[in-house]
Amino acid sequence: MSATSTLSPAAYQQVVSIAQQAGDAILSIYQRDFEVHNKSDDSPLTEADLAAHRLIVAELTTLTPDVPVLSEESATTDWAERQTWGEYWLVDPLDGTKEFIKKNGEFTVNIAHVVNGEPVWGVVVAPALGVTYQGGVASNGSQKNTAAGSGKIQVGSLPSGKDNWCVVGSRSHQSDEFIEFLTAFNNPTITSMGSSLKICLVAEGAAHLYPRLGLTSEWDTAAAHAVLAGAGGKIVHADSGKPLVYNQKSSLLNPFFIAAPANYQGAV
Repeated sequence: MSATSTLSPAAYQQVVSIAQQAGDAILSIYQRDFEVHNKSDDSPLTEADLAAHRLIVAELTTLTPDVPVLSEESATTDWAERQTWGEYWLVDPLDGTKEFIKKNGEFTVNIAHVVNGEPVWGVVVAPALGVTYQGGVASNGSQKNTAAGSGKIQVGSLPSGKDNWCVVGSRSHQSDEFIEFLTAFNNPTITSMGSSLKICLVAEGAAHLYPRLGLTSEWDTAAAHAVLAGAGGKIVHADSGKPLVYNQKSSLLNPFFIAAPANYQGAV
C-alpha cells in the first residue's frame, strides 16, 4: 500500500490548530453540567460532540474545500460516493465520550488525513490532559506536545521472550478475547486508558501492544494510527496480520486489530 500526501506541513499545522480549538470548545462544556443523549446504537452523545463536529467540519472545509470530510457525527455518506474518494479527512470530534461523561480526562479530538486507504497523517488532542500527538508518514515522523515542550516519539523495543510485556487495555471495554490474548505472555503489565490514547501509548513507547479484540469504527483509530505509523508502528488485523486500511468497504467498522511496533510478528 502506497499513498502520498499533497498537503503542505503548514496545512497540517493548521489542522493541529483546528483540533486544539475543538478541544477548547469541548473543555468549555466539560467544566459545567451537560446533558447526555443516546444515539440509535445506544452510544452516548453530548453537546460537546456536536460542537466539536461543527467547528472541525467548517474549518476543514474552508482549509481544503476539495477534500471531503467524514465525521462520526455525519457518517451517512453512501458507499457509492465514498469509494470515489482518493483522499479525505476522517474525524472523530470527541473520542471517548464515556470518559468525557465520567470526567476522567481520557478523551480526544481525532483528525486523520487518509489517502488511498492509508492514514498518512493525524492529530490527536487530549484537551483535559494538555497533550497533542501529531504526525505520520507524510511528515516523516510523529511528535508529542505538552506544556513542558515537544519532541519526536518512537515505538519501543519488543521483549525477546514472554516476560516484561506491557499491554494496553480499555478502561471501558474488556472482552473475553482480550483476556485470552494475554495468556501468551507471562504476567504482562496491563495499562488501562480511554479513547485513541491507547494507540498513542504504543506510538510513544509507553506500551508494547494494544490488542483491540472488540468493535471499533474507522474514525476511532485513523488519527492515532497515522501517529503510530509515523513513530515506527503499525496496526494489523488480529487474525491475518494484514494492514488495517480505511474506506475500502461499505461498512465503517474495523476488524479486530493489534497496534504494535512494525517488527511485531505475533504472539511470542
